[in-house]
Amino acid sequence: MIIKLTDYSGEIAAYGDTVNIIKEPTITTYDYTRGSDTTQTLLSDQELTMVVDQARAFKFIVDDIETRMSHVNFKEVASSSAAYALKDQMDSNILAYISTNASASNPDMVIGADDATADDLPNLGVDEAVHIGFSTGTTDPIDLLSRMARLLDEQNVPEEDRWFVASPLFYEVLAESSSKLLSVDYNAEAGSIRNGLVSSGLLRGFKMYKSNNITNGSNANVALAGHMSAVASAGTLLNVESLRDPTSFGDIVRGLHVYGRKVLRPEALVKAFWLTTSDA
Repeated sequence: MIIKLTDYSGEIAAYGDTVNIIKEPTITTYDYTRGSDTTQTLLSDQELTMVVDQARAFKFIVDDIETRMSHVNFKEVASSSAAYALKDQMDSNILAYISTNASASNPDMVIGADDATADDLPNLGVDEAVHIGFSTGTTDPIDLLSRMARLLDEQNVPEEDRWFVASPLFYEVLAESSSKLLSVDYNAEAGSIRNGLVSSGLLRGFKMYKSNNITNGSNANVALAGHMSAVASAGTLLNVESLRDPTSFGDIVRGLHVYGRKVLRPEALVKAFWLTTSDA
């Protein structure tokens, strides 16, 4: 799950470059009566600067013997693997960045605490994580989603383009036999958790994402939710080059990927600490 930015100016040509993020303007509304003059809002550029301060590289050697004797195009296969690894690392970096900023920049939007003790949502203490499950003293995962949605509602965050991301363990709990999601009353359409996908539709208004890259706390698991306008990222693959290896008979292929990320709306991010029965 990588949050990408499309509305920005500036070219990414090197590590340390900056891009200007075009932020949506705020328009003032007013009461209007027939025949009265209209009031205008002067539009101005609301730009935020994002620094491209993250870099990741790869390098591998394709031996001449492999090139001539094998039917596999090792350079192409390895380049594809490197591209996936770069994307996966960027995903991990951005999720960790979101998690840190959701906690540090907006503590009122954090549910629970990074603690080894747990309780259900109504009785949650300040030093406890949400205990998710379907037995007495636990919180239905759907209720946790509802709480996160309510916190976003209270910040006047738009309902469209909301997202939620958690680890596979969270979705394992969702798929338990006692889960409402396994009932045709709640999940009648095809493409649901029952057949391996996260969700074909929205759950409590969220697009549901699963990731192994989400950074957990020291004692509790972490789930994140927010709006697509909350975080921006931009990056590019600066260099991919091939050259002869001076110490062997083969070609060196290497590349450099740079990117940046920035929180635009901290009020549109929610973080939850949670534990399962096996954790608590």
